[in-house]
Amino acid sequence: MKWRASLCSLSLGLLALSACTQFPALDRTITPALEDADYPALVPLDPLLAAATAGRVDAVQTEAALNARVARLRARAARLRGSVLSGREKQRLEQGLQ
Repeated sequence: MKWRASLCSLSLGLLALSACTQFPALDRTITPALEDADYPALVPLDPLLAAATAGRVDAVQTEAALNARVARLRARAARLRGSVLSGREKQRLEQGLQ
């Protein structure tokens, strides 16, 4: 029970210390040119939404492209699993080992 009271008082002390912090000076951080600038122009939302939906990914087309790539990579891996040396090169190595 006593540890809860000390934990509570420690928490209150830390909270009180954090309340005494100095805030950065925010006065006069905006330049006069920025204060005199006009508001940005408002544009219609429909063209922006149309452009956003036009750039979406077509799942069927993406899956077909990925499946084709997987097939090409598997075929390439199968070709790489074959022998690197020709019959003549193998014979030459075997002669060198004897």
